[in-house]
Amino acid sequence: MERKNFQKNYLINFIAVLFLFGIIVMSLQMKLINNYYQGLLIIAGINIMAASSLNLAAGYMGQLALGHAGFMAIGAYTAALIGLHTNLPVMAKLIVGIGCGGVMAGLFGVLIGIPALRLRGDYLGIVTLGFGEIIRIALYNLPFTGGAAGLKKIPKLINLPILFVILVLVISFLFLFVRSRHGRALLSIKEDEIAAESVGVPTIYYKVYGFAVSAFLAGVAGGCLAYFQRALDPNKFKFMLSVEFFIIVVLGGMGSFTGTILAGLFLAFINEFLYEVDELRLVIYAVLLIVVMIFKPSGLLGNREFSLTASGRWLKRKLTEKK
Repeated sequence: MERKNFQKNYLINFIAVLFLFGIIVMSLQMKLINNYYQGLLIIAGINIMAASSLNLAAGYMGQLALGHAGFMAIGAYTAALIGLHTNLPVMAKLIVGIGCGGVMAGLFGVLIGIPALRLRGDYLGIVTLGFGEIIRIALYNLPFTGGAAGLKKIPKLINLPILFVILVLVISFLFLFVRSRHGRALLSIKEDEIAAESVGVPTIYYKVYGFAVSAFLAGVAGGCLAYFQRALDPNKFKFMLSVEFFIIVVLGGMGSFTGTILAGLFLAFINEFLYEVDELRLVIYAVLLIVVMIFKPSGLLGNREFSLTASGRWLKRKLTEKK
């Protein structure tokens, strides 16, 4: 019975995603979404992807990671180099570029995770912050990255429908991952590492494993960014980018991918108004975080997720009560 309910939930969600995808395609064909808002939605989707990968580390693993801009940079430059120096067909170039960007970021996630994840709390945050800055400085000095000038004329392989499909795949993977035995192991480590280790959970292995998955998805987001913006330079991946991802996670709720999506969309549109007062953007972010911490410390959704089937049952129950 429970398996049938799961299958029903998945089917409803799949139909809802197809319906939303159809709306996006029709809106583009009817030119209801102009180029400006297309770009805004694509950037929002990429930020949501990167913030969701951070939510896996911060929300589900309880690890304060502040270097996801570095993983994103690795994925972006890897995908850009593949796009510039290979003669693959368009879709193959997109898949290989984004996949290799994710794998390269995941490998660096393992390299930084093995020593860093033995630390906890603020110490881990400082180490990952330092890693992100090391990557950015390295991009300035490596010859194949173009140095300070960066990379130009990267093929544009990302549009709104393609980005939507990639985002759906990433979020779906994260939902399934955190509900798998691996996800439950990560949650047990977050709740009580000593208790998890006492019942046979290999804590170091799972912490590195989860961190590598988080880095991989940040690299995928970086690859999408490279194939959309067509130009990269190290300045795109400053510490503030990691802070923006962290703000999205905190606002949406640590442990809620639905909250990350809502907060990512909210901040994407708010940012457009803040560009006119760019020097005050950090102040506004700080005030926003203080307000959230005081009045809603768990974030918008806490660790809850939006469910179409649960919402349908709630609506049906309310209608029945009125009758």
